[in-house]
Amino acid sequence: MKTATWIDDQLRHRGIDDERVLDAMRRVPRELFVPPDLRGHAYDDAALPLAYGQTVSQPFIVAYICRGLALRGGERVLDVGTGSGYQAAVLGELAGDVHSVEVIPELAESARAALELAGAGNVEVHEGDGALGLPELGPFAGIAVAAAANEIPPALGAQLEDGGRLALPLGGRRKQELCVFERDGERLRLVSSLPVRFVPLVTGPARSIG
Repeated sequence: MKTATWIDDQLRHRGIDDERVLDAMRRVPRELFVPPDLRGHAYDDAALPLAYGQTVSQPFIVAYICRGLALRGGERVLDVGTGSGYQAAVLGELAGDVHSVEVIPELAESARAALELAGAGNVEVHEGDGALGLPELGPFAGIAVAAAANEIPPALGAQLEDGGRLALPLGGRRKQELCVFERDGERLRLVSSLPVRFVPLVTGPARSIG
């Protein structure tokens, strides 16, 4: 595993000042969540490609999302777009339990294997349409979405508990903002935003691709 200097260089020096988030990022072995031929780049300051046109998010983006959710431990969190499982693993270090949804069964299967190797026993991966969330398990104190949508999926907004936070990229391919919202009664209040570029949110029933 790379020395912890990357935590300072990539995260702390760019405004990630939540020590719980920094400790979580330090504990999760990112090399377990990237393709074997890219493990030498596991701690690069960049997103890395996955199969099926997906990506492993840049460490700074994962930290930004986790800081935005303002978790204090013990919460139930929804993670939309499991991908490699890396963001779910970091969230698992910060919350009580994490339910992650992936629409591509092959990615869900490989994420489960990586999460088991990482010892993330409080993370469960579900196959399905992440835009629908998991209403039977909600409401959630935090919802993290790792793919871009043109608007907040109504089901996700409805599954966020009062005082809870939702982090998701909004926009199309040309322009996106990673937005953090906090539920205040019936409204979602914007807390922060950051220009980003994510793959689009894939909706519909779980299905094999390719």
